[in-house]
Parts: sequence; C-alpha cells; structure tokens
Amino acid sequence: MSVLWLVVFTGILVALQGVLFSIFDLKKLRYERRFSTDTAHEGQKVELIEIIRNEQLLPVPWLRAESRMPPELGFGSQPADAMHEVKGGLYHRSLFFLSPMCAITRHHAVDLKRRGVYRAGSVALTAGDLFALVKKEKQLELDCGIVVYPALLSDDQLPDPAHRWLGEAVVKRWIMPDPFLVNGIRDYRAGDPMRDVHWKATAATGELRVKQHDYTADPRALVLLNVQVSPYQWSDVPPQNIEDMEQALRIAASLCVRALRFGMNAGFGTNACVRGQEGKGEYVFVPSQAGSAQADRLLDSMARVALHRELTFPTFLGELKDVSGEDILILSFYEDEEMSAAVQALKNQGNSVSVLRLKGGTRA
Repeated sequence: MSVLWLVVFTGILVALQGVLFSIFDLKKLRYERRFSTDTAHEGQKVELIEIIRNEQLLPVPWLRAESRMPPELGFGSQPADAMHEVKGGLYHRSLFFLSPMCAITRHHAVDLKRRGVYRAGSVALTAGDLFALVKKEKQLELDCGIVVYPALLSDDQLPDPAHRWLGEAVVKRWIMPDPFLVNGIRDYRAGDPMRDVHWKATAATGELRVKQHDYTADPRALVLLNVQVSPYQWSDVPPQNIEDMEQALRIAASLCVRALRFGMNAGFGTNACVRGQEGKGEYVFVPSQAGSAQADRLLDSMARVALHRELTFPTFLGELKDVSGEDILILSFYEDEEMSAAVQALKNQGNSVSVLRLKGGTRA
C-alpha cells in the first residue's frame, strides 16, 4: 500500500507543479541579446551577450533560447550540444534555470570569419515545467547585429605597387604646388612658367612678377575596385575568385585608412552594389573626405559591398564625370582597351590615375 500511496502522491505533485507552471506568464520574462561592439574587423573576436530576467515569484525549471546564426560567425568554444549546423548557417541554443526574481548574463565568444553585416535578433524562447507537461513558447525579434569591416593588412601584406602609390600621394602633399591656391606674388625666377606671370603686378612695377602658389592642403586619395575578374563577367564573382576579391577589399580598406592617418582625404568606389540591392543599377561610391568619421564611412561601405557586378567597370568610370584633382588607384584583375580609354578620360579630368593589376582573374 505504501508504494501505491507513494505513486499517487508523486502523481499529485507532478500534476500540481504542472498546474502551477501553467499560470507562469512569459510576459514577465525579459530576454536581451547584443554583441559587445557594433563594429569590428574580420578575424577579430567579440562576445554575444545574453541577459535573461525572471520578474515573477515562480521559478522556471528550464528555459531554452534558440536562434539561427550566420555561418560567418564562429562559436568554436561552445559546448557540442549548444550548436548545430543547419543548411545555410548554425543553430545556437542556450539552456537556463531561473530562480524567482533573478537575472542571468552569459557571454559567448564569437569569431568573425568574414566581412559583412550580420543579424542575430530572431530568438525562439521555450519554457517548461520539470516534467515537460506544460510548455510555453515566445518568438522575439531583437535589434542585435554587427557590422564586420574588412581586415586591415600589415605593411608586409600590402603589394609593393600599393605602397609606392600611397607614398607618392603623401609626398605630393608637400612638394606639389596647387595651381589653384595663390598666397602671394614674387619676383620672376628662371624656369617659372609663363602661365604663372601676374600681368597686372608686372605692369605696375615694370618687372616680371609671378604668382606664389601654396602647397596642396587637402590631397585626395581615391581607391576604385573593379569587381569583374574578366571583361566577360556578367553578375556575381565566380566562386573560385571570391577570396581574391575579398583580399582586394582588404587592400582597399588598408590603403584608405593609412591615407586618412597621414592627414589625407580618402574615398572609395566600386562597380558593385550594396548587398540586397542587386540589379538596381546603383553602385558604391564614397567621395574623398578627411577625419576619423570618414574611416567609419569607408569601412562600413566596404562591409556592405556585394560581390556582384552592377555596372561594367568602364561604364562605372564613365559615371565619375565630376571627379577631378584626385590621386586614383584602380584595383583590377585585368586591363583592356575599353578600360584604358576610361582611365584616360579620368586623367583628362585632372586626375592622377594608377592601375594595380591584382593576382587572379582572367586575362583580357
């Protein structure tokens, strides 16, 4: 009889705890998720922080938070039962036991494998009693995301032609007089060009006087990336060339950041579009500016670039009719006659243009 009463008593307890949990209100359960930073570079480590609060007097025997994660975010240090690979990504799961009126914070290490903009805000919460007789579910859409910039390359990782181009652009700041900046008038010296003669001052003094030019105060470096690996590429970068193109973006990011650190203006453009805008004919272009805020603008634009040819590269160069006075470096896997003609048009607009042939791609 004692065994029977034990079974009955246990059954009553199980039923009571199920009934008790059935009055649990998920609205009094607060769940937050965020990354430890809004922006970072690929290859860096950040944290995904989970905070869950139970704001009522009932305990929660178990609660499971599940969400789909982009495959570009690595959770290598997680327990084996916390991560599952699914098609197109990873499935992340966290389990909690919540005492009454308590809060739990967890930190998950995340490896940023590739540049891009990633969202991790969709979370499914499932809570239940001890014996899973009663379950309650809730779907949350949270503002949780991170922008992953291209990695910045060290000096020995940058190609030598890129080093030379940046060095020449920096030197021009100090040794190249700007024909549009005049800070005074001086006596004529042998070798001064006749276009610099100040005829009004010459007539007033009876001696040749020339304009004194100031030195360039705001040198402008503009990096342009061709996302076509050959003239015949129709849309997306071929899979075998994706890593080569990602490296080209790293070169572009590194050069722009270095130029800004040298006090120059820096800009970036490409015949690709922003992810999600494919087929709309809109390309990425950030005009040259100086300052720390410009670095964030440039890196953010590069993080969002889709490896998709939106315009042919000569067509893209033809769109830059208002660009002048820039030191331009073109990063391209090829150079053909049509592209050379577009480059010459940029030079005719008063720009200095260099082309860096990247490794990979298909020769024209």
